[in-house]
Amino acid sequence: MPGSVFTFYSYKGGVGRSFTLANIAVLLARWGHRVLCLDWDLEAPGLADYFRPRLPARPSGGVVDIVDDFRHGRFAPEAHVQRLTDVGVLDFIASGREDGGYVGQVQEIDWDELYDDGFGEYLEQCREQWAAHYDFVLIDSRTGISDIGGICTAHLPDHLVLLFTANRQSILGALEAARRADAARNLLPFDRARLTVLPVLSRFDNREEYDRSEAWRRIVVDETAELYRTWVDQTVEPATMARHLTLPYVSYWSFGEQLPVLSEQTPSADQIGFALETVAAVIACRLDRTDLLAENRDAYVAAVRASRQEFKHELRVSIPRAAFGPAGDLVEELKKLDVRVVKSLSGDRSLLARAEDDARHLCLIVDGKVSRWQSAEVELFLHRTLGQDRRVIPILTQGTEAAGLPGYVGNLRYLRLGARGPAGVARDLVAQLRGQSPLVDAVDVAEVLHQARGARLRPSRWDLVDELVEGLRAAIGAGDDLRTNDLATDLAVATRARPPNGAPRDTVPPATRRSIDWLLRLLDTRAKTTMQHRKDSE
Repeated sequence: MPGSVFTFYSYKGGVGRSFTLANIAVLLARWGHRVLCLDWDLEAPGLADYFRPRLPARPSGGVVDIVDDFRHGRFAPEAHVQRLTDVGVLDFIASGREDGGYVGQVQEIDWDELYDDGFGEYLEQCREQWAAHYDFVLIDSRTGISDIGGICTAHLPDHLVLLFTANRQSILGALEAARRADAARNLLPFDRARLTVLPVLSRFDNREEYDRSEAWRRIVVDETAELYRTWVDQTVEPATMARHLTLPYVSYWSFGEQLPVLSEQTPSADQIGFALETVAAVIACRLDRTDLLAENRDAYVAAVRASRQEFKHELRVSIPRAAFGPAGDLVEELKKLDVRVVKSLSGDRSLLARAEDDARHLCLIVDGKVSRWQSAEVELFLHRTLGQDRRVIPILTQGTEAAGLPGYVGNLRYLRLGARGPAGVARDLVAQLRGQSPLVDAVDVAEVLHQARGARLRPSRWDLVDELVEGLRAAIGAGDDLRTNDLATDLAVATRARPPNGAPRDTVPPATRRSIDWLLRLLDTRAKTTMQHRKDSE
């Protein structure tokens, strides 16, 4: 998939645009993405100051030198890139070199003349190269209405991150700039989708004058509601999304150029790192899956954070205290088979405080019943598993009946800790982990879901379909491929076209459609992940 270009724009200064871009760039890079940042605020550059402690040297070139390359018939945008240290793959193209000649370089640029001479096509080639080499290209644009702003908001981006503060000049000016960009985009000789806009209310202080802050929230939502319609899930209210896209004012971070995301490793809800993580997660998802964000923000961010995570452990074994002995023997046998395994004892509260898991799969030792702690552990694991190839694997002790267990465990493929002993169970478990096929046959299940989405059925049959779809959500989320295929087969039969018999037929109910759409997105994500794993292993 080619990378996505996001321009960060504000109509007025002082909204924290460069601060937001720099911190989000660091988050995306730390989460495993390849990121390129460009400082296109040529008349008031400042992005380098946020990155300076991690730059290998002072910038010796940048955007203005890309213009100079065009004038001299050179094409080498990579020559002006610097790699930051200790934050993953985060590259930076400054506005230009930091010397006395920079101002003159900027003043000599005539953008209209450049475009007349073919600079638009040249810049398009640069954009294609950036999109091919990076997952995300983040552009810091100049404020106000300008030729540079037009390049950054209309020509280059796939998405526009619109930052503003709680005053009408900032809001209405930003909205007008977005409308201008959308209109100018339609005139471009390049193939572009419609510009999607991510509105971000910045530097918002709701700790003082609460009533006034809530009144301004309503004003912001009323003014920006139209921007959400092109990308937010129809089940999510603009007011809900607007709260997730609000950056609080924290006076501590208003001094100097700072990167709080480096010091706030697991931020609480009242810290700015928490809000920055949310916006970064929306960008990482390319403005998709907003229904999941509205449902559970922490799970949404955790899933995005871990989507490219290299897990420290291959398996976490959840051990009830009653089965400590045989479970401990199982762990030792797994270690002999070179499985990176870690124990989890009931009541280990350190699990709840972690921002993300450190083990890919969860093995649940069940002795008689699933304890309340294990139920919470499974729920936490599944919440952190959105869109990822991870499994819950139950192992039942002798005498534990699967039929008496909750569906989210009893319906899974399980192993039995019995006559074969820990060594035999360890071998079976390794066979599942090392030789497993993809969690579901995404193509077949997706076809059945599409069939269901387009079916016309009697109302009573839609009730059955809804039950099957909800069963699929649980089975796919838990990684139970056998149960998934059984349910998909039943769903195919239930939604198969039948000859008309005079009874009224209805299209898919909205709630069922939303569940089907969620599953299709999840299957698509897993199919892409599996394909990428195969490419990486070749």
